[in-house]
Amino acid sequence: MPEKPRILTGDTPTGRLHLGHWVGSLERRVALQDQYDCYFLLANMHAFTTRFDKPADIRQDTLEIVKDWLAAGIDPQRSTIVLQTEVPAIAELTWFFAMLLSFNDVMGNPTLVHELETKGLKDSYSFGFPMYTVGQCADILAFRPTLVPVGEDQAPHIEMCRKAARKFNQLYGGVSNRANDDDHVAQGGVFPVPKALIGRVGRLPGVGDGSAKMSKSLNNAIFLSDAPKDVQKKINKITTGRQSPTEPGDPSNVLFKFVEAFIPDPARVAELKDRYARGDNLGDGHVKAEVADAINTLLEPMRARRAEFDSPAGDAHVLDIIKAGVKRANATAEETLYLAKKAMRLDFGRRTLA
Repeated sequence: MPEKPRILTGDTPTGRLHLGHWVGSLERRVALQDQYDCYFLLANMHAFTTRFDKPADIRQDTLEIVKDWLAAGIDPQRSTIVLQTEVPAIAELTWFFAMLLSFNDVMGNPTLVHELETKGLKDSYSFGFPMYTVGQCADILAFRPTLVPVGEDQAPHIEMCRKAARKFNQLYGGVSNRANDDDHVAQGGVFPVPKALIGRVGRLPGVGDGSAKMSKSLNNAIFLSDAPKDVQKKINKITTGRQSPTEPGDPSNVLFKFVEAFIPDPARVAELKDRYARGDNLGDGHVKAEVADAINTLLEPMRARRAEFDSPAGDAHVLDIIKAGVKRANATAEETLYLAKKAMRLDFGRRTLA
């Protein structure tokens, strides 16, 4: 195991990242780079579960996410960027974990059930779609992390991953089924039982009435690369039902979810909430302008950094970063795979990836 505790988390390339990604996980990834051995995964294989007919889009989205990561402050010198399709150990471990997890474990996963409903897949999904939940276990455990920073909606995936780690360690590593999760490696288990690390905002609502979480597919997202005027325009879409600045308002409404998430001064947040609740001549428009200013202050350095990569030369630089990350990632994942095969009595030799 590494000297520093290890973290693994990542994103499926479905387009540019938005503020929900930032408060849910990304800001914490940036902050933890010095304290932890960080691996950040691009789940481009999982993108094929719903967009198998759009390979060019998936490739471009993969590059866009790396640009967003770099713009947000992910440092490839301090952290390892992992491209899922270039790490064959992940696919092999997915197969092994598929034997340990039951059909009900997979199909009963609340996040999977929700995605099948919201994406309107019902009985039309591919066989690979539910398999991605098993693949997420392999994504994580291939790097043997102790923590997985995720948004609140991803917690069920982490719980299934924890179940897979426990079952593997008990079956093949001789770990007692009474062992505490923190003791599995010390008792001979291959995999730490990782814990979810939920971001400071578990679920950021989308602009509009806030009935759904922020999402590109729902067209209610503010992207990290949005221009200042676009941020203001999107914030103006937030609806509260309030008619007058002298009308007492509900400071737990969708607008104030953004106040709490992005205005950095707690005293100012408390003042706004108090005046809003009392109807003290504080209109929604004033609050929206202040929120937009706070978001633009947060995003301005990200826009500046991202501009360095929005060119053909920038794409080439991103590809070099990905290749360097893949080399480091494979060294770790191959070691994990060998340890897992050894525990399963499948250690017929070690391989070297070129």
